[in-house]
Amino acid sequence: MTAIEEQPANLSMAEKAYLAIRDKLIMLDIPPMAPIDDAALARSLEIGRTPVREALKRLEIDRLVVSYPRRGTFATAVDITDLASISDLRVHLEPLAARRAAEVAGDDDRAEISSLVDRLDGMDFRSMVRDEIMRWDLHVHRTIYRAAGNPHLEDTLIRYDNLATRIFCVFLDRMQDFDSHVMEHSALLRAIGAQRADKAEQLAREHVLNFDKAMRSLV
Repeated sequence: MTAIEEQPANLSMAEKAYLAIRDKLIMLDIPPMAPIDDAALARSLEIGRTPVREALKRLEIDRLVVSYPRRGTFATAVDITDLASISDLRVHLEPLAARRAAEVAGDDDRAEISSLVDRLDGMDFRSMVRDEIMRWDLHVHRTIYRAAGNPHLEDTLIRYDNLATRIFCVFLDRMQDFDSHVMEHSALLRAIGAQRADKAEQLAREHVLNFDKAMRSLV
């Protein structure tokens, strides 16, 4: 898995730029507080500067970049103090998405969920590099959001999961049991696949709370 999201072939240049730059920001390939050179980004992505500038405007709304008059555009800082606000939203919305996915997921979504469970159960996360772990974590969450069948809920959760993932990336190397956190996905996906809405909701809530607790313990 080389990208957080597979990009459909019919995307506009601005959308392609947005997803590619967002990927770099989430995974800290563009470090927090680093200046962003739109010309260099355009060259590396082989996309014009106008789509890149449009993408950066969207990423500012996502709180992944910030622009200052006469100073330029920078990746936002990763501040652990933001975790409380992010978790306050996710602890309500992640369980809602998990419940809805258990209730309404279609055949294609259930097939993907079943495939993910099989693949996750056979993985040794301690042998994987950080980026691989993060991409799996993001892929699982996005699969659940999509299966919930509510594009507005999906867009909102992606935005806050992105911010949480940047925090996760910063502290992952200091976590002793990060593999158990990632493996919590297996039980959650099984509950969704079995259409156990109450259980899926419970496990999603516990997953967010466990993440919040783990991050706070490292500060």
